[in-house]
Amino acid sequence: MDLLQNIETFVRVAQTQSFAEAARQFRIARSVVTMRIKQLEEHVGAPLFHRSTRVVRLSEVGQAYLSDCTDLVARAGDIVDQMRDVRGKPSGTLRVHALTGLVLGHFASMLHQFQLLYPDIRLDLIVSDSVVDPVKAGVDCALQIFPAQSTEVVSKPLFPVRRVFCATPQYLEKHGRPNDPRDLHRHKLGLYSGYPTRDRWTFHHKGEQATLYLRAALLTNSVHLLREYALEHAGIVCVPTLVASEALQRGDLEVVMPEHQLTSFQLCAVFAATSRQEYKLRLLIEHITQAFTDMPPWDRVLIERSLFPANLIRA
Repeated sequence: MDLLQNIETFVRVAQTQSFAEAARQFRIARSVVTMRIKQLEEHVGAPLFHRSTRVVRLSEVGQAYLSDCTDLVARAGDIVDQMRDVRGKPSGTLRVHALTGLVLGHFASMLHQFQLLYPDIRLDLIVSDSVVDPVKAGVDCALQIFPAQSTEVVSKPLFPVRRVFCATPQYLEKHGRPNDPRDLHRHKLGLYSGYPTRDRWTFHHKGEQATLYLRAALLTNSVHLLREYALEHAGIVCVPTLVASEALQRGDLEVVMPEHQLTSFQLCAVFAATSRQEYKLRLLIEHITQAFTDMPPWDRVLIERSLFPANLIRA
C-alpha cells in the first residue's frame, strides 16, 4: 500500500465530493480510487466518508484529519520539488485553467520561454471562459480576473487588465464620436457578459466618477468576438487592451473617450492554499510577473503613442 498516494486520493475525494471526479482528475479508474480509500480506511480503522448514490460526505474522522492530510500532501510535493531543483531539474505536470481572452495572442511566447527554462515541467493548459474553483476543478492554478470564490484558495496578482471602449473610424464617422459616457446610450454597444459589475459601468474623469447602466446590442462572454464585431463597423465595444492593442496601433480601431477611464482589474493566479505543486507554481507565477510586469507591453505601446492615458485606475 502506498500510504501517501492513498492520503492524496482521500484529499482529492474530499475536495471534489466525488469518487468519479477524483478518478477523472487523476486519470485513473473509479475502482482504483475506491480501492485506495478502502485501504486507507482499513489502515486507520474507521470510515472516512459516508457514501450514498448521490452524496459523498466526510465522516467525523475524515473531517478531523482532512486539514492535516491536505497539509501533508502539499508539504510532500514541495519537498520532492525542492529535491529535484537541487539537481537543477524541476519536473512534473502543472495543470492551469485560463480565460480565453487573457491568453490568446500573448501567452504562447511567454509559455515557450518558461519551457526553455524548465524543460521537464509539462504544462496542461485548459482554456475556457468559465470561472472555476481550482480545487474542485482539479487544476493547480486558475488565471482569472475574478475574486476567489472559496476560502480554500488564495489569489496572487500578476498584472493589470485595462479596458477601453473602441470602434472603427468608419463607424464613428457615420454615427458620431461620443464625448461623454451618457452619449453611449445613443450607440449600438457590444459588452462582455462576465464582469462582476454586470450592467453597471463607472467612468473616471478628472478625479470625478460617473456611474451608469448600459444596455448591450451584443452581450457575450468572448472578448475576441467583441473585437471582431467592432471591426465589422457594427458598434462600439468594450474590450481589454490586451485584445484591442494591435488593432488600435494599426488604426483599425480607435479609443472612444480616452479621458473617461474605466477601472482596471488584476489578472490573478488563484490556487489552493495548500497546493502540492507550490514550488512549480511559484516558478510559473514569477515568470508571468517578470514577462508582463505592472506595465504590460500591449499597454506600454499605446501609452507611448498617446493612444491611452498613462495613469492606472484600479478596481
